[in-house]
Amino acid sequence: MRLVLWLAVLMTPVSLAAEEVVLGLSKDKVAITTSFDGSEILIFGAVKREEPIPTDAPLQVVITVAGPSHPITVRRKSKQFGIWVNTDAVEVDRAPSFYAVATTGPFSEVLSNVEDLRHGISINRAIRAVGAPATISDSASFTDAVIRIRSKAGLYQQLEGQVALDQQTLFRTALKMPADLTEGDYDTRIFLTRNGNVVSEYSTRIDVRKVGLERWLFSLSREQPLVYGLLSLAIAIAAGWGASTAFRLLRS
Repeated sequence: MRLVLWLAVLMTPVSLAAEEVVLGLSKDKVAITTSFDGSEILIFGAVKREEPIPTDAPLQVVITVAGPSHPITVRRKSKQFGIWVNTDAVEVDRAPSFYAVATTGPFSEVLSNVEDLRHGISINRAIRAVGAPATISDSASFTDAVIRIRSKAGLYQQLEGQVALDQQTLFRTALKMPADLTEGDYDTRIFLTRNGNVVSEYSTRIDVRKVGLERWLFSLSREQPLVYGLLSLAIAIAAGWGASTAFRLLRS
């Protein structure tokens, strides 16, 4: 499935900023169905200026898309008495289910550490882990494990140099979203930077929801778990009986 979210120039906002992002969403919903196998989001935008293009430093663009954040417990195993067991655990207070950050150039050149800390743009800054047990001296390694695992699954993406910027005015990029998306609001942010400093910011949201049968089953499991359990049991019994009957017919 290919989904295109076209961020086009739709309005002219009033602002005192010399440069700012001007865009709008032509489509702000993603429907998860039985045939959903991921999406590619195309993001377009433009820069509105009140003054001529500055020549002291080139303009840079950073785009982030973040899925719903949830706490997660990360455990570490070690071998004791010949058996691998969980020995340490750290509670990560906030970890987005999906996070992608795309830039026009190398991240270290596009954004300063101070601005990254202020806006929480990089993948490391998007994850918050505090209050690790005093017995754990390398709590950062647990956060790194979350990033490593989710990056391998395509849920975390750092796309340096993947935003095209034409004539210091028009920008575009494409972000691939995997099939196993979590329902919820996906915060989308666009930053304009010069000399590593943020000069303008724009934010919007993409609504990702299950539809059809998936939505009905999901709602039923949350709102009426007993009915959902009985329905699941009935389906399992019917499937087992059907398979048994078909097997007997094939043998006869």
